[in-house]
Amino acid sequence: MSWTDERVELLKKMWSEGQSASQIAKELGGVTRNAVIGKVHRLGLSNRATAPAGQKAAAKEKPAAKAAPEKAAAKDAGNSVAPPAAAPTPIARKAIIPAGQPLPPQPSANEISPEALASVREVEKKAKKISLMELTERTCKWPIGDPATEEFWFCGLAVQPGKPYCEAHVGVAFQPMSSRRDRRR
Repeated sequence: MSWTDERVELLKKMWSEGQSASQIAKELGGVTRNAVIGKVHRLGLSNRATAPAGQKAAAKEKPAAKAAPEKAAAKDAGNSVAPPAAAPTPIARKAIIPAGQPLPPQPSANEISPEALASVREVEKKAKKISLMELTERTCKWPIGDPATEEFWFCGLAVQPGKPYCEAHVGVAFQPMSSRRDRRR
């Protein structure tokens, strides 16, 4: 099967109408759903955002009378320019951390036992405060501070055998299963 101009035009038309890749493949014949998806990507066609079923039904039922007054006036004046398609409704997402701004893997203070927290604070007073480039397999890799600031550093003390952190940070990072189960209850 080759992508002739006619087949590509039919694909574009059906894609713009909102038909699925499976439906397009069935209509074209001799091509798979994945082949249709690949061609859509190579053609740079829009990445149709999917809306929940209720929104799709509501969008189809919208009457044309709700058009903006300017568009209605332009239509009455004989202007045959079609109004632009409505932008897809954005899907609610959880907050995303901006690139280059990772948070250090530190558990929140309410998850750490007071003894472990006191031990960590004492150790961090003695820490070597090393940079990323100074880390080795023998230095504690516990990040301290905000990576976006100049005051960001790594602990740098001697690590526990087989662990990436010093004794105090291992106590915070690796907690027994039973204490984690108890905390969830």
